[in-house]
Amino acid sequence: MSGVTDPATLDEICVVAIAETFRGDGEILCNPIGTTPIIGGRLARATFEPDMVMTDTVAFLAANTLPVGDPDAERLIEAWMPYRDIFDLLWSGRRHVVMGASQIDACGNQNLAAIGDWRKPKAQLLGLRGAPGNLVNHVTSYWVPNHSPRTFVPTVDVVSGPGYDRVADLSATVRANHEVRRVVSNLGVFDFANDDRRMQVVSVHPGVTVDQVVEATGFEMVLGDTVDETRLPTDSELRLIREVIDPRGLRRAEFGG
Repeated sequence: MSGVTDPATLDEICVVAIAETFRGDGEILCNPIGTTPIIGGRLARATFEPDMVMTDTVAFLAANTLPVGDPDAERLIEAWMPYRDIFDLLWSGRRHVVMGASQIDACGNQNLAAIGDWRKPKAQLLGLRGAPGNLVNHVTSYWVPNHSPRTFVPTVDVVSGPGYDRVADLSATVRANHEVRRVVSNLGVFDFANDDRRMQVVSVHPGVTVDQVVEATGFEMVLGDTVDETRLPTDSELRLIREVIDPRGLRRAEFGG
C-alpha cells in the first residue's frame, strides 16, 4: 500500500475534484454513480460535507465511511432507503447526482443512449436512464474519465440529459432546478458559470496544459484570462482515499492502472 507521503496521482486528484462538486450542498442525498464518483462522494462526506447522506449503493444509509467494493464491510446503518424513496428526494430537489457521459456538448447536453442516428445507431449504449428527470429536478455533475473529441462533441447524437440551451424556453421552475454544476475529466474541471451558459475551463490537472484541453475538445471552450491548476489532495484526504475508502485501489481501473 502506498504511504500518504507518496505524491498524489491523477486518479486521486480526480477523486478530490469530484468531492469538491459537493462542497456547500449540506443535508442532501449525495448520489455518485460509478467507482471514482462514489469515492469522491464518500470523501466529501468524511471531510467537509458531513451532513450529506449516502446509501451503501444498495438500500441503506450508513453513518460510517465505507470502503468501495467490499459488500461485507461493517455498516453503521442509520436508515433504510428503498428505491421508491429516491424519487421523493429527486422530485424535491434534495439530491446531487454524478453521472457519466458518453458524449457531452458545450451547453451541457449529455448522451448515454446511443452513438449515431437513434433510429439505426452505430452503438446502443445504456439508454436515457434517469437523466431527463435528474436534470430538471436537481443538481447534476458529470465524470468523464477519457477526455477526447469523441466525448466532448459539437452536438450529442441523442440528448439523455438536457443542457442549458434545451431548458432555456421551459418553465421558470425547471430553469430554477436545472444545474449542471461541474464536469470533471481526466484533464480538468469545467463548469457553465458564465452569461452564455457554455462550458468553460475552471482548472486543469497538474501536468496538463490548456492547449491539451483545447486539442481534446470538439468545440470551443470558454477560457478565462487565467486558468487555475486543480488542487492537490491534502495528506488527510490521501489517507482516507488510500487507507479507508479505497484501500484496494479500485479507482485506478479507469486510469489504466
